[in-house]
Amino acid sequence: MVDYQYKNFYTVQDLMDIVRILRGPGGCPWDQVQTHESIRRDLLEEAYELVEAIDRHDPANLKEELGDVLLQVAFHTVLEDEQGSMTLDDVADGVCKKLIYRHPHVFGEVTVSGTEEVLTNWEKLKQVEKDQKSAADTLEAVARALPALWRAEKVQKKAQKAGFSQPDPVALKEELARHVQSLDGENGQQALGELLFAAVNLARQQQIDPEVALNEVTDRFIGEFRKREA
Repeated sequence: MVDYQYKNFYTVQDLMDIVRILRGPGGCPWDQVQTHESIRRDLLEEAYELVEAIDRHDPANLKEELGDVLLQVAFHTVLEDEQGSMTLDDVADGVCKKLIYRHPHVFGEVTVSGTEEVLTNWEKLKQVEKDQKSAADTLEAVARALPALWRAEKVQKKAQKAGFSQPDPVALKEELARHVQSLDGENGQQALGELLFAAVNLARQQQIDPEVALNEVTDRFIGEFRKREA
């Protein structure tokens, strides 16, 4: 048993100390062997559970899930701190500098007309910051770890902002029908991918979140399944 001072109220620094204790001599065998890669999925799952708490408008659960995500941030930071590469203050320093740099209308002399211009400026500043020299660079920078529907949607948005012409809804519906007919061919997987990509494009033009739409249909299916099972 480690020597630890119990408290009535703990801070972020206490969280960092507890993770170090768990990782250190006499700590937890499971925590001691974890790596960035081994807990990668944990971070994703905790983020989704946080989103679910937001969707449910549940403040108590929201606090708990925020804590679980914060634990993941703390754990990944401690892993790097052990190698001497960064601390939590370094992480905070980086995001603070990013926020100041990308909000020149707040911390600088830039004037904006509204949220649309804020987002446009944000993207331009991000391209400079990330040394993205072409529109293709911005598309490739979209995280591959995103859910496929969201990744497709984000890539399409960036392509449109770069001036890439978008098919109208009628053309997209015709394209969907063509891909459906191609599903029985030799390249069924490619046809399905193109069908989904076109469906995301159509959803985006109609301001529908494809992930939300698919989840709602899945929920209805579960409800209908439950009724039939009963």
